Amino acid sequence: MRKKRRSTNINAYSIFSVVLILIFWQAVSFWKLVPDFMLPSPIQVGQAFVSDFHLLMFHAKVTLLEAVLGLTSGLLLGVLAAIIMDHFKRVREALYPVLVLTQTIPTVAIAPLLTIWFGFGVMPKVVLIIITIFFPVSVAMLNGFSSVDQDEVRLLQSMGANQLQIFWYIKVPASLGDFFSAMRIAVTYAVIGAVISEWLGGFEGLGVYMTRVRKSYDFDKMFAVILLISIISLLLVGLVNVMERISMPWKED
Repeated sequence: MRKKRRSTNINAYSIFSVVLILIFWQAVSFWKLVPDFMLPSPIQVGQAFVSDFHLLMFHAKVTLLEAVLGLTSGLLLGVLAAIIMDHFKRVREALYPVLVLTQTIPTVAIAPLLTIWFGFGVMPKVVLIIITIFFPVSVAMLNGFSSVDQDEVRLLQSMGANQLQIFWYIKVPASLGDFFSAMRIAVTYAVIGAVISEWLGGFEGLGVYMTRVRKSYDFDKMFAVILLISIISLLLVGLVNVMERISMPWKED
């Protein structure tokens, strides 16, 4: 009961904070403290969201497809790299600095090059997302594999367990928390990466739509896109939370 009450209080505080921000935002727009063309009111953003709903959904499907493809590929490659680095120390020493180096390059600088190399289709978006989420996933999984209890490993070894059995029965359960923590970061990075790559080249997607409405100074529609991107990210994070509860029923909230 205490856990449910604590969770309810957190949700109530979150809703109250959002409502308070919206009220303040509406007040700023109502009293014309900032011109409407610079900061449209929440009501104007809502009206733009409703009026362009079908168009937003069309572009959202493209962005979501790119995000899902990049997220799936990035997760698989990140987990695979972590497994290899965990089993081979020399590979970890050689590959880890390269992973760190990939994070020093701004994604905005990479996106135009990917567009030149792969065109204006889905491929450069997916590659950019993979580059963005590969590092946090691989590092989180590697930390999870390294944090296992060595007494448990020695116990299974004394019982004749091989490396595959030790990996499956000890390292995988121990790393699930790190995996889902990295996955929560990855899903938001995937959506943001898709939008950023669409800014710099593409024909469809929320990033392309955002660029078009920005050039026409329709900032109410631009805020509507930001709202939709936030909703998609929150839904994906919520899906990850559900998957975590199903995969880790022993974990306390």
